[in-house]
Amino acid sequence: MVDSRARSLIKSIVWRIAGIVLLIPLGYAFTGKWTEASAIAMTFHAIRVVMYYFHERAWERVRWGR
Repeated sequence: MVDSRARSLIKSIVWRIAGIVLLIPLGYAFTGKWTEASAIAMTFHAIRVVMYYFHERAWERVRWGR
């Protein structure tokens, strides 16, 4: 069964939200500033949402392991 594009996008966003919850406090531990930690986390995860979406779409084309 192939995931729809919307499902791939939602999966990537949900995964990144989990990462944001982890990265903001970690960024704060290193910078001591919530605004910097938030900016780092949001930028990092915005890029990763796009990367994960295309990764998921590419893997849908691979028949290996099915």
